[in-house]
Amino acid sequence: MPKIPRDISGRELSKLLSIYKYKVVRESGSHIRLVSSYQQTEHKITIPDHQAIKIGTLNNILNDIAEYLKISKQELINELFK
Repeated sequence: MPKIPRDISGRELSKLLSIYKYKVVRESGSHIRLVSSYQQTEHKITIPDHQAIKIGTLNNILNDIAEYLKISKQELINELFK
């Protein structure tokens, strides 16, 4: 069972999220704005464009995405970081 990686960058995460139809809609400064319409509603999320996203920030991002997808955070982690 994979754990949350401690060295993933914002760019890598945005590429991994493409499996849930997240697309980059804007890059402003050191942040990347993504939008998905995987479910019937649109979901917007902003992730930092850093070399390594802090673990607490990454945890909050994953919680938000898992809630939108209506799956557990562990299922999301398994899908993204297998």
